[in-house]
Amino acid sequence: MRRKLRDLGFSIGTLPVGRRNQITDVPGVRVGHVTIRKDVDERTVIRTGVTAVLPHGGNWFLEKVPAACFVLNGFGKTTGLVQVEELGTIESPIMLTNTFSVGEVWQGTLESMLAATPEIGDTTGSVNIVVGECNDSYLNTARVMAVTKEHAKEAIAAARVEMEEGAIGAGTGMMCFGWKGGVGSSSRIAGGMYTVGALVVSNFGRREELRFVPYMPPSFDERDVPPGSIMMIIATDAPLDARQLKRLARRATVGLGRTGSCVHHGSGDIVIAFSNAYTIPHFSDSALQSVPPLIRDDAPLMNELFQAAIEATEEAIWNSLTMAETTTGRNGRVGEAIPYSLLRRMGE
Repeated sequence: MRRKLRDLGFSIGTLPVGRRNQITDVPGVRVGHVTIRKDVDERTVIRTGVTAVLPHGGNWFLEKVPAACFVLNGFGKTTGLVQVEELGTIESPIMLTNTFSVGEVWQGTLESMLAATPEIGDTTGSVNIVVGECNDSYLNTARVMAVTKEHAKEAIAAARVEMEEGAIGAGTGMMCFGWKGGVGSSSRIAGGMYTVGALVVSNFGRREELRFVPYMPPSFDERDVPPGSIMMIIATDAPLDARQLKRLARRATVGLGRTGSCVHHGSGDIVIAFSNAYTIPHFSDSALQSVPPLIRDDAPLMNELFQAAIEATEEAIWNSLTMAETTTGRNGRVGEAIPYSLLRRMGE
């Protein structure tokens, strides 16, 4: 049974960790996965899936959350970020999948939201759906496009507080630092009162870049592995506006850098951050928008929130490695789980 980094005796940073050490420590946040594993023949091997991050337990369209995104390197096919950047809100689940399945996942999420909210496209405007992706084609036969719109609906319906990590959902076929990657999560408590959670789908890097562990030459040609990507989702219950969430999103990339990432040319390195401390109603009779008191930028608490985003992202990446199981793929390829014996020698 695979374990999280902290359960192996290692810790990242100094801030306290939430009860589950997952993004779902942020009250109201839930995560759902659909994992697709199917062997047709040596060339057609399906190792992919969908992950849904739900910002809160209400109606996401009618109760939008303040949000921001930050693109460290834009080699990605994510949808919906233009409107997030313009309006500073998210009004859908954040959906994650493989590169060729963005369209199907977008369609399935749209149908799910149309069913839940009859006003969309009728008595009010359209909905902006956020879908992120990584390229899992080293292990997964991506051209088959095994993900359907129904899988997106299932991932949303499956969302729970107790979430799984590793080679699951959108992370099923991903590689990270030449080892098996996938979904990882972690959380931190800032100022003793607010939670910052991170969820990543890790699919980037070469073995020689991974810091703190001895280099173990791969048994395969790493040039066959696509340059990869990483999706980083940051959630918090701290009262922040979109501008402040952009600042939080930027700090997540510091956590990425601490693991050893060189942010390759062909890597999509994207952060999406949101707060569910308050919601923004879709319908209102007022021309004014009221928000609760926000954390001051110059407050010491803001620095702790920055630190929390960095630490949670870094540990989430490590958890994506330590929780992922060895996974076979197309053309006889194998995504090897990182050996715990290497971690026992961290820092040598």
